[in-house]
Amino acid sequence: MSDRNHVKTNLLNLDAVQMREWFTARGEKPFRVSQMMKWLYQRGVHDFDQMTDLSKTLRTTLNEQAEIRLPEIAVDQASSDGTHKWLLRLEDGNCIETVFIPEGERGTLCVSSQVGCILNCSFCSTAQQGFNRNLTTAEIIGQVLLASIQLGQFEGPRNHRAVTNVVMMGMGEPLLNYDNVVPALHLMMDDEAFGLSKRRVTVSSAGVVPALDRLAQDCDVALAISLHATENELRNELVPLNKKYPIEALLDACRRYADRERRLSITFEYVMLDGINDQPRHAKQLIRLLKGIPAKVNLIPFNPFPNSSYKRSSPEAIERFQKIIAASELTAFVRRPRGDDIDAACGQLAGQVADKTRRTRRLQEQAVVLKQAGGAA
Repeated sequence: MSDRNHVKTNLLNLDAVQMREWFTARGEKPFRVSQMMKWLYQRGVHDFDQMTDLSKTLRTTLNEQAEIRLPEIAVDQASSDGTHKWLLRLEDGNCIETVFIPEGERGTLCVSSQVGCILNCSFCSTAQQGFNRNLTTAEIIGQVLLASIQLGQFEGPRNHRAVTNVVMMGMGEPLLNYDNVVPALHLMMDDEAFGLSKRRVTVSSAGVVPALDRLAQDCDVALAISLHATENELRNELVPLNKKYPIEALLDACRRYADRERRLSITFEYVMLDGINDQPRHAKQLIRLLKGIPAKVNLIPFNPFPNSSYKRSSPEAIERFQKIIAASELTAFVRRPRGDDIDAACGQLAGQVADKTRRTRRLQEQAVVLKQAGGAA
C-alpha cells in the first residue's frame, strides 16, 4: 500500500535495509537510518517531533507518511516467581502472549511469531487454540520494544538492559513465518537497534527442514529444536509436522546448521510426558540420535492445561533421564517451570485466537462426546 493512498508506513516493519530504501525514496541520506533506529530501539522515543537531530522538514514528512504502532496491552500479569506475561491485542482483535522471565542478571523474553499455531502439537495449549495468521515484523519486534518499555529499559543508565535474551518460543512456528521473522531477528541483533549478540537470540522450531537450511544462510542465530520423541511413530503423534519431515531428515538439517556455526550448540527441547517418552530406553535412543551433533538437551517438565490427556513425568523419572544423558558426552538441563501460576510456562500460552482452522470447534465437539460417553458408562 502506498503513501498515495494515505496509508502510513509503520517503521517497525522495516529492518535496516528496508528502512534505508524507505528514506532514500524520499531523498534522504543513508545516515538517517542510524538516527531513526537509535531513537526507536535504544532510546524508546516514538514521537517524531522529539527526534531533535532530524531536520524539521524530515519530521514533517515522517508525521505525514510514517508511524510507530505497537500492539496494545490487554492484560498485564505478574507471577509469584517474577515472571511477567502480557496479553497483547492486535489491530484485528486477535491477541497474542509475550512472557518475560528474569533470572539473576539475565532477562529472557519469550516472543510469539503467529496468532495461534498451525502445527497442532498434542501436548501444547497454543495448538488447541487453532490458527489465524502470521504476525508482521512490526508485531514481532513490537513485543520486544513494548516489553523493554514496560520493564523500564529506557529509563535507567544507557548500558542498562532489562531484556538480555530473546527466544522465539512463544505462540506459533517461527519458520512458517520466515519473511517476517527474519527481519525482526536482524533488528534484535543490529548494533544500532537492540544490539543483542547472536548467542542471545534463539529461534525454536519443530523442524521445518527447508526453512532451517535457509535460516543457516540468512541469519546467524542460536537454534533450538522441539524434538520431544526419539521414534517417528511417537513423534508423528506428538508433533504432526514429523510426518512431513521425519526425525532423520530433521537431524540431517541440524548437522548442516551446526557445520556452518560450529561454536554454537543446538538445543534440543524434550517435554517430559509420564509413561510416554520418559523411559531409560528413550534417553539411550536420544543419545544415539544426537551423536555427532554439538548439542545440549533441555528437559521440560510437562505443563498441564485444560482437557489435556498427558501428565508430567515424576521428578524421579526426570532425574533418572537426566543422569543417563549426562553420562554421555551430552549436557542435559531440566527447565524449571516458571510462571505456571499465570499460565505463562512452556506450552501454556493461549492468547485469544479467531481460529480459521476450526480446530477449537472440533476439540469442543470431541470433549462433549467424551463427556457424554463417560456419563453413559
